[in-house]
Amino acid sequence: MLFHGLEGSFDSPYARWLLSAASGLGWRAVLMHFRGCGSRPNRLPRAYHSGDTADAYWLFGKLAHRFPKALKVAAGVSLGGNMLLKLVAEQGGDGLDLAGAIVISAPLDLAASADRLHQGFSRVYERHLLGALKRKVRDKLERGLLSLPLDANGLANLNSLRAYDDAVTAPLHGFDGAEDYYQRASAGPLLDDVELPTLILHADDDPFMPASLFERLPAPSPAVHLEIARYGGHVGFMEWREGRLEPWLARRVRQELMSWTSPTIPWPGRAGPHLTRSGS
Repeated sequence: MLFHGLEGSFDSPYARWLLSAASGLGWRAVLMHFRGCGSRPNRLPRAYHSGDTADAYWLFGKLAHRFPKALKVAAGVSLGGNMLLKLVAEQGGDGLDLAGAIVISAPLDLAASADRLHQGFSRVYERHLLGALKRKVRDKLERGLLSLPLDANGLANLNSLRAYDDAVTAPLHGFDGAEDYYQRASAGPLLDDVELPTLILHADDDPFMPASLFERLPAPSPAVHLEIARYGGHVGFMEWREGRLEPWLARRVRQELMSWTSPTIPWPGRAGPHLTRSGS
């Protein structure tokens, strides 16, 4: 089960890589589109956010009922990774029909991530995300589907993700402003509550949340393995193999899935300490 990132979809390159990696092993691979990210328009005022676990919880229940004997592993990318880790931490080791979780490039401190995205080169990512978010909200504002104290001009003037979350995300989803949303939706403070076997993949040079921020978060529980690559950016993790640039991320996730069904095939360093650093 795969949960995509902010404004991602089945067509996102990383989604294709990871779904192919799973299906290539004979696994059933499922992606859940967050509201408004698939082919069907979202007709409700509410959309989705980093801490919105309700739809994922519903999906897990449906899959548990339909495939009660199947071994299940979930992966979340960026926003989807924060959401997945939050859900896993809140539900405990037996609260979900899951054998394990994989969290990739997740902004586990949403406030710090929003501030980082408004600095330097990271603003390129921020402008791209804001453009996609604003297009959807602008359409609903023009059709009178949103009860927000905001018009098209006000929306256009929101120049940061924090400003957008304060004016749009928070009021639409019951939060008292961006800071309240970030505090209540961030999964980082729950790292020491995770009971389900969980692999966290992150890069030192992630423009959304540098790996150094893990030093400010609670130490992960023994169920969590934190793997930090020197390079990888945000959901990048590419490598040269046989003269071609290939997605290391897909190879790493494929190996992790194989370890669930073939314990004799470990990933180097996976069974060691709860923090692994690599030069990838």
